[in-house]
Amino acid sequence: MKKLEYKWIALSVVTLGSLMVAIDSTIVILALPAMLQDLHSDLVRMTWVITSYLLISTVLLLSFGRMADMFGRVRLYNLGFLVFTIGSVLCGLAPNDLFLIAARVLQGAGGAMLNANAMAIITEVFPPGERGTAMGFNSITWGAGSVLGPVLGGLILSLASWRWIFLVNLPVGLVGMLAAYFLLHEIAPRQQRERFDILGALLFCVGLVGLLFGLLEGISVGWRSPLIVALLLIGLVALLAFLWRERHYAYPMLNLHLFSNRVYAFSVLAAMLQSLAVFAVNFLVIFYLQGVRGYSPLVAALLILPLPLFISLVGPLGGRWADRVGGTIPATVGLALQALALLLLGLLTPTTPYWQLALILALMGIGGSFFWSPNTSTTMSAAPRSHLSVASATLNTLRNVGMIFSFAVALDVAAVSLPPALVASVFLGTVGHLAPSIARAFTAAMDHAFLASALICLLAMACSLVRTGKGPQLTGLASRPLQSTASERQE
Repeated sequence: MKKLEYKWIALSVVTLGSLMVAIDSTIVILALPAMLQDLHSDLVRMTWVITSYLLISTVLLLSFGRMADMFGRVRLYNLGFLVFTIGSVLCGLAPNDLFLIAARVLQGAGGAMLNANAMAIITEVFPPGERGTAMGFNSITWGAGSVLGPVLGGLILSLASWRWIFLVNLPVGLVGMLAAYFLLHEIAPRQQRERFDILGALLFCVGLVGLLFGLLEGISVGWRSPLIVALLLIGLVALLAFLWRERHYAYPMLNLHLFSNRVYAFSVLAAMLQSLAVFAVNFLVIFYLQGVRGYSPLVAALLILPLPLFISLVGPLGGRWADRVGGTIPATVGLALQALALLLLGLLTPTTPYWQLALILALMGIGGSFFWSPNTSTTMSAAPRSHLSVASATLNTLRNVGMIFSFAVALDVAAVSLPPALVASVFLGTVGHLAPSIARAFTAAMDHAFLASALICLLAMACSLVRTGKGPQLTGLASRPLQSTASERQE
């Protein structure tokens, strides 16, 4: 019997981690209405259950990418399973919304360890001609997890407390820890002479928190409030200071030299804009189905299945297409399909037939399949082998930045579109099924949010198209090592 190649073993373990994170993301969004009512919270506070996870994951991704290059990708990946699992258990035991948000922060730290190294491990073990296919298979897991998540979540919410949606991660996390410990091993040499950029991480955190807190809390406090204006200004100044420091510091957490490669730079920008455009779609559709249409959590879970189902089914095709013709064409086609789906979602009404929504969600899923693995494969192929973890962490960081602000942009656009008298009842109240008049107003506001997302998706298309223009386009794995830090240039 022929021994299984290590690259397939590594892909299997990484895929298990992706499955756990994918299930968690879709289950949590589905359970937000139930958590909102059980914990006596509100819609704005509940968005922090999602964004706190993404925020801490985003802040730590670059640091963990640097740590992985210094101390080992496999070691940090295995630790990610442990931290994520502990955070999941604490989420399931949360007595109130603030404890739940804090537990999600710990869970996000574990997710950052997993995400900072997943694509780097796949890129490291697969040759360029198979990389798109490997990432396509990994995207199947994301799709399968996205399918399993709503179904499993719907069943849990119909039979038991929402707390069990977090506790289901326990067995998966234990299996993942054991598999990573016994089956994975390090390949790339470690860069142990480098140091952490603590001040850079702090500036990055302050910048993101300031902007995100200002955008979300502005819904309740008012965007002209001195506090909100101050938060937005502090966030902007902190991010500008962060970029200046990363440009001049010897050991930056964000390697700006990666962006001298045109393919890498525009691929990452396209990924960030795509996340900004589409990540809040599930969030809005779930609240539409439960709040406007009055469906139960289980029925709502089944009704959103066309989106993850088509991501799962079409994912490998996008990867194989990219292996044959490169990533630009498949990724751009995928973005075009998603922009069209967002425009169609902008036409929803409280009485739209479900078959129309199902077709739109299927179109969104197909577009995501054509974009994700081709764009990721192209991005990682443009990165130098010695900095794969940092390149992967940078891609995931900026993609997470898009995800974080996707909620803020969607809610802000919707809030601006609502009559002031209804903003509090929709976003700040503990609501279940909305009254007909409020449901109509909320649907119209949601439509405006979808249209704004469609415009952002068109910007992502432009980035995808121009990445192959004139300019530096070295293929990172076949080129000379990237001179990424001041200390390295001086040696």
